Amino acid sequence: MSNAFVTRSLDEIRFWSRIMKEHSLFLKLGFRCEDTQLINEANQFYSLFEAIENKANSYTAATDPQTIQQFNVEVHNAASHIWVFKRKILGLILTCKLPGANNFPLLVDHTSREAFYFRTRLEQLNAGKLDPLPDAIINENVFFLKIMADHAKFIGHLLDPSERKLVDQARQFSDDFDKLLFQAQDLDHMRPQSQTVPLLDQFLDQNRVSVKSLRDFKKTARDLIEACRIKSIIHPLLADHVFREAERFLFIIDMFDNALTGKPMPTARFD
Repeated sequence: MSNAFVTRSLDEIRFWSRIMKEHSLFLKLGFRCEDTQLINEANQFYSLFEAIENKANSYTAATDPQTIQQFNVEVHNAASHIWVFKRKILGLILTCKLPGANNFPLLVDHTSREAFYFRTRLEQLNAGKLDPLPDAIINENVFFLKIMADHAKFIGHLLDPSERKLVDQARQFSDDFDKLLFQAQDLDHMRPQSQTVPLLDQFLDQNRVSVKSLRDFKKTARDLIEACRIKSIIHPLLADHVFREAERFLFIIDMFDNALTGKPMPTARFD
């Protein structure tokens, strides 16, 4: 194990532990007041991932790799537990055992997919078995394009219906990312023959353009929500949350593009 293992592990944990912490808050806000057990569980997960986030921030690239390997195991355990919690909530909603709750089934499924992604990445890091570049490019894009498509749908449904222009923009982004996802899945199904440098480079370039547009839309929406200039039921933290995930996707696209073309790696910034 090396400093690269430590740096990559801490980058993943710092980003995703904050995301998991915020998921706990968003799920709690969607429960009914009588759902005291679920609220308590969400609060416990919030505290757990806040502690993980703080611990990750206390480590540096010079930390002993074995310490980080153990930390990855600890965080993997937490990610596994919150994944189970989210799937339990999804089951309760789909079997009509939480009538009146304000968590969309797709949103709960969305958050569970991110928890599963997080725990899988920690497994890969500890095993030293990250996907080869051509596979990673397709796998990461299939995952994140679905995440971006979901975000557009959530924004469209949580804006006030009277915000017609913004709602229409959100629906257009939803359609755009659904199409990009289908294209990515087609590329996935055509592997390994589809994994040529020209095809993968074009794939990344095309996705970058759409992700940048969605990122800018999210930033505008976030700023308008924080300034109380539009009507919605979107929590300001949720608006910032989806913006940061778009920034993360753009960083990953740039990282892959640079690896394909031999350019220097980009610097991560998600604060």
